[in-house]
Amino acid sequence: MAGSLILSIETATGCGSVALTSGNIYEGRLVTECTHRPDITHSRRLLGSIQQIMVTAEVTWDQLDAVAVSYGPGSFTGLRIGMAAAKGIAMAADIPVLGVASLDGLAVQCMETTKQVCCVLDARKGQVYSAFYRYDSMTRSMQRQGAIEALTPEELMLRIDQPTVLGGPGGKPYQDLFLSKPMVEVLPDTCIQPRASFIGFLGAEQLQKGDIPPPDTLTPLYTRASEAEINTQKKKTGNH
Repeated sequence: MAGSLILSIETATGCGSVALTSGNIYEGRLVTECTHRPDITHSRRLLGSIQQIMVTAEVTWDQLDAVAVSYGPGSFTGLRIGMAAAKGIAMAADIPVLGVASLDGLAVQCMETTKQVCCVLDARKGQVYSAFYRYDSMTRSMQRQGAIEALTPEELMLRIDQPTVLGGPGGKPYQDLFLSKPMVEVLPDTCIQPRASFIGFLGAEQLQKGDIPPPDTLTPLYTRASEAEINTQKKKTGNH
């Protein structure tokens, strides 16, 4: 399935995107991609953008091999909207739905370096979503080293003990802190952004391997409790 046609959805951050890709990161190509304006919610633009790229590329639903979606971490609301849309389209078109971690989609944009890579997204509340990666020349892929975590920038810096390339839109608010550590090289946030096309390329690799999860097992990765869950827990604690 080297030329698998994938519809991909990336809604982990305010500036989301949708794309059609054919094949994986090495043998594939980007067919078309559309980025949403960050000042308009995904619920208002997502389905319209999907319809737009399908028409632009002259692709029909029965030509799709799968739908790939960024499952997080990221915006709780954005992830739910993207996941619901992906599952609905996959069910209607009778094709697999594939989940790709949003930070994996960032890491694949840093395959040129031999250094450790740290990808970050803004988790708000003074934290970043982060994960470490290293390029594996045998598999020609970025391999995640350890778990995806929500950490304060200071906690993240304590985890870094070797030359590291740090990239992703989560780095900008804390750039001065990250730059203060000599072994950290910070990429401009314009160089590495969440993009649906990379979710599609990684989804194609899953499809090639037959790594297709049952749709009901694919859920958003929130990494930490939502504000509603935190408030509910506080109320329960206060009642005892």
